[in-house]
Amino acid sequence: MKSQANVIERDRSGKTVREEDTFVTLTVADMLCGIPVLSVQDVLIAPAIAKIPLAPGEISGSLNLRGRIVTAIDLRRRIGLGGEATNIKQTSIVVESRGEFYSLMVDTVGDVLTLGKDKCEALPSTLPAPLRTFATSVYQLDGVLLSILDVSALTAITAGSATVGEA
Repeated sequence: MKSQANVIERDRSGKTVREEDTFVTLTVADMLCGIPVLSVQDVLIAPAIAKIPLAPGEISGSLNLRGRIVTAIDLRRRIGLGGEATNIKQTSIVVESRGEFYSLMVDTVGDVLTLGKDKCEALPSTLPAPLRTFATSVYQLDGVLLSILDVSALTAITAGSATVGEA
């Protein structure tokens, strides 16, 4: 295992460059996905969600997180996998994007993995088209494909001409 000192480098502009990335893993419709751990604010089990009339199909509703209203996004619908959650106790991962908080409704939350950038691969052409819109890269993990999701893209839901989280 590398020490933290070996993991951090600097590029020519002096910005920190890491040889590794850390992700929170999750499953949606039996697909293994990951999001950057630095985007994750909280993990909730079966939160109470209030429906929002006339919201886009991807929006499950909103929830109250410590006095703050958070938009809940159904990740199955958002990435085009459809169907109902197989887990009655659906989990929510609260993320921050563009200064706003969003709740990503997933089937399960897995481990936190630190993966070397040298193992990162481009998106395969066999990845389902809707998922390709939101995935940035993949990692091959013991015969299982881990698709890394772009939190900014996931939370950029439009309703008419306004984007959720923007005025």
